[in-house]
Amino acid sequence: MVAVIHQSTSLRNILNYNEQKVKAGLAVCLEAGFYPVDAADLNFHQKLRRLEMLTELNQRTKYNSVHISLNFDPSEKLPDDLLKTIAEEYLDKLGFAGQPYLLYRHEDAGHPHLHIVTTNIQPDGKAIHLHNLGKRKSEPARKEIEIKYGLIKAEESKLQRAYKLKPVNAARVLYGKSETKRAIGNVLQTILFLYKYASLAELNAALRLYNIVADRGEENSRIFKHSGLVYRVLDEKGNKVGVPIKASLFFKDTTLKFLDGKFEANKQAKDDPKAKLRLKNAIDLYFLGRDKSIEGLVAALKKQGVDTVIRRNEEGLIYGVTYVDHQSKCVFNGSNLGKAYSANAIRERCLDTGAGEGKKQNGEAEKMEQGGHANGVKGRDFPHDFAGVESGNGSGFGLAEVLLDAGDAQQAMDSELKRKRKKKKRLRLSAG
Repeated sequence: MVAVIHQSTSLRNILNYNEQKVKAGLAVCLEAGFYPVDAADLNFHQKLRRLEMLTELNQRTKYNSVHISLNFDPSEKLPDDLLKTIAEEYLDKLGFAGQPYLLYRHEDAGHPHLHIVTTNIQPDGKAIHLHNLGKRKSEPARKEIEIKYGLIKAEESKLQRAYKLKPVNAARVLYGKSETKRAIGNVLQTILFLYKYASLAELNAALRLYNIVADRGEENSRIFKHSGLVYRVLDEKGNKVGVPIKASLFFKDTTLKFLDGKFEANKQAKDDPKAKLRLKNAIDLYFLGRDKSIEGLVAALKKQGVDTVIRRNEEGLIYGVTYVDHQSKCVFNGSNLGKAYSANAIRERCLDTGAGEGKKQNGEAEKMEQGGHANGVKGRDFPHDFAGVESGNGSGFGLAEVLLDAGDAQQAMDSELKRKRKKKKRLRLSAG
């Protein structure tokens, strides 16, 4: 069993997502836990109002809504009564005993799974602590339930990949506003709250992986002048398709005003050297290898759970690179990691830039080779970006610099080479 927990500020949005699935015949509301009547006798407003009555008791807590999915192995066909029991026990172990909740069985994926809608605001107005809830309580609860009911363990199942966020299928959202909004909303629920991005460009680097883009419009457009924002679906070629949806039509956390505050908060979180270290090490390790190319770097980082977004101009020259680390959930523009990881530095570190990089890049590589000297200075100087030094103060060291640093050995070697060799006297043998 795999448990995924999302926290939100909008109960209505979470409930609407599940109820729309019910209307489409893709889900069933199995239970209304701690409600005065059965789920079948409740309408949308009644389901929502029961939870909202609790959230109104605490206006200080930022996140007052919890959306949980419990995912089971495709081979497991569990009866509804057992699913209800598992959901209730899981909530109890999570610290949500007695909290009202709505339980949905979804049938829109290749594996059976449940969705739970609840709130972390208790009847006394106190909020259940959500920070690090997955590690603190969800993981132990999941493992206990797996053993108790003989479920296939998440570590032994391919299910870990089954519940991951999938790109939007543009072909399926061209038929109207409601389909487009639903598809975009599913992606925003994950990306906006889990990932750390410090600009709209960094946010879009993550959203584009799922065929979504946040669009401010042209500078002279009405939406741009009024600090508006719309979300669009992209096709497989990156073109905008379908109906643009205003951010205000989703939930308040999707507007540009909210995102501006998110950018500032994320800058501080991303400045932590530990957040950058794993990514920098992965890039430096690749360049320690023999074959170096942009394509090879992208593939190597992909294996480490990092998507690399490369931006090229019309001539095919690389002018930007952004890294989306799905493990740390951080999005970094290349230059933010340091000079050695910017677009220009990455291009120069690749010995094989490929035909598509243009004459300028190939010309620079040839110039370096032809202008070098066997033991001189020109061709032997390693650029700072290869050594892994941060731009600015040079205080950040990548893995390549640590491994390749020879200390004073180079200086000693040069002095040794400069010494004149003494000629050895040859012994001549006399003929007699």
